[in-house]
Amino acid sequence: MRDFQSLCQQRRSYRKYTNQPVEQEKLDYIIRCALMSPAGKRMNPWRFVVIKNEEILRQLAGCRTYGSGMFDTAMASIVVAADTSVIDTWQCDAAIAAQNIWLAAADQGLGACWCHVYQREGAEDLVRKLTNLPENFTVLCVMSLGYKNEERKPFDFEKLQYDKVMQID
Repeated sequence: MRDFQSLCQQRRSYRKYTNQPVEQEKLDYIIRCALMSPAGKRMNPWRFVVIKNEEILRQLAGCRTYGSGMFDTAMASIVVAADTSVIDTWQCDAAIAAQNIWLAAADQGLGACWCHVYQREGAEDLVRKLTNLPENFTVLCVMSLGYKNEERKPFDFEKLQYDKVMQID
C-alpha cells in the first residue's frame, strides 16, 4: 500500500479505459471505503448503485452533453446519491463519499472520473431511470471506473497552488 500523499499525487481523472473487467473484489473494497465515509451527525444519507452492466454503462455516456463520454469505455460505475430528507448536509456527505471512491479506486490500481449529475442538463432523469432510485434520493454524481487506457502525469509538487493557502499562527 502506498503512503497517502503518494496516493493523492497519483490520483487523476481518467476518462479512457481498457476492456478488462473490474474484479468484484475491487468493487467490494471501493464500496467498503465509501461506506466508511464521514457524514454529518453520522446520518449516512448516501446510497451507492454499482453498475457493471455494459448496456447501462453505455447509456450513461449520453447523460450529459459534455462530460460523460468516459462511460463509453468504463467497465463499471458507482452512482452516488443521497436521501435529501435525512440531513441538509447531504451534498457534502455524498461528495466526501465520492472522494473516498476515487481514492479507493486509485489504491486498487484503477482509473476513475467524476461525472457531475446534480442539476445538470436532465442527467439525473436518465440516471434515475436506469437505476430505479426512489424519489427521495438525489443523484450527486456517477463515478466511472476501469483499468486505465491513458497516461496521466502525477501532480507536480512545484506546481501546486500554494498561493491559495493561508496560515494563521
